[in-house]
Order: sequence, then structure tokens, then C-alpha cells
Amino acid sequence: MLHATAHNLFRCWTEPALLVQWFAPRPWTTASAELDLRPGGVSNIVMRSPQGEDMPNPGVYLDIVPDRRLVFTDAFAAGWRPAGQPFMVAEVTFEDLGDGTTRYSARAMHWTAEAKAQHEQMGFHDGWGQCAAQLEDLARTL
Repeated sequence: MLHATAHNLFRCWTEPALLVQWFAPRPWTTASAELDLRPGGVSNIVMRSPQGEDMPNPGVYLDIVPDRRLVFTDAFAAGWRPAGQPFMVAEVTFEDLGDGTTRYSARAMHWTAEAKAQHEQMGFHDGWGQCAAQLEDLARTL
């Protein structure tokens, strides 16, 4: 549960100026975010390492329900073209509990066991947990 409204959390996921403030686990940063918010719309979120190395995260939105749900994948590029080796599908949900809190869920579904293991080795659990805290902190200020 996060102490912020579903609306504000959704804004933080869908407005580039907000997303770049919380998306990468510190000391990483988010260098840029391009978002075309519609099913089939492409996104590219570039994370930057503390050493200055950029890590692009291109993807395509599969489903968008304002203030409720985002689903996206790296399996496709623009025009539903296959994007090479797919890594995961992510589903982010927001359930407004009516008291200024939201049941927030971010789930990664990997194409292979190897991709899941690779993501875990990259610090997936701690990184996504840290990002959720950063997201909550920002959403509470809106």
C-alpha cells in the first residue's frame, strides 16, 4: 500500500516530467522519458548509471486504463514489429482505497526463466522496491 492517491501515482507513471524524478533506483537517474500513452504507443525510458552510462528501455504499451492500470512490454517496437529478444511484460495496477492510499502492484512477467534470473541478478526486487518508495514520495507532493 502506498500513501498517495491512485490518480497521482498514475500521473507519476505517465507524465515524463514526473517519471524522470523517481523511475531509477538511486544512485541511478532517469535521463529521459518519451511516452506515447495508447495501446501500441511506444515508450523509451533511459536510465543512467552513476558512471554516466545510458541504458535505454524501449517498449510498447499494451493496455492503459487511466488511474487503474498500465501494461507494457519490450517485445515490440513501433507498429507492433518484433523487437528482438523479448525480456518481460510489466503490469502496474492502482486500486484507490478511498482514504488517500492506494493498493499498488508492479508485476514483471518474464519470457524465460533465464530472463527472470538475469533481472533478479540486476537487483530487480530491491530496485523496484526502492523505486516504489521514490514514487510514493513524489506522488504525495502533487
